[in-house]
Amino acid sequence: MEIASQWDEISARLARLGVLEKDLAESFSRSGGKGGQNVNKVETSVTLIHRPSGIIVRCQESRSQAQNRFLARLRLLEKLESRLRAEKAREKSELERARRQKRGRSKASKARILKDKLHRSGVKKFRARVRSED
Repeated sequence: MEIASQWDEISARLARLGVLEKDLAESFSRSGGKGGQNVNKVETSVTLIHRPSGIIVRCQESRSQAQNRFLARLRLLEKLESRLRAEKAREKSELERARRQKRGRSKASKARILKDKLHRSGVKKFRARVRSED
């Protein structure tokens, strides 16, 4: 896949989530690790901050700053999408829980509860104090 089309795809996915380019704060710093003189001299590490959500993504995988910018946006996109999926799942489970709570008990369940209560009252009846009959 061509680099420009990958950027367009990421930009389109971010736009669908409502992420604007002005919402992103991008800063660059020197990477560490493998890469030799390049990582010691050139600021290839990318830190991307999405201001509205407070999500911070840092990428220093590649020796190329452009590649790291792309990867940082991709990771930010994945984090935002997973947060959105989690929120939708939570809302769905809350609705399901409310629906279950609202629903009444079945006749069989009510009968079983009454039977258990009757049994329990019979057990408790024998706990009464023993009275001596004089």
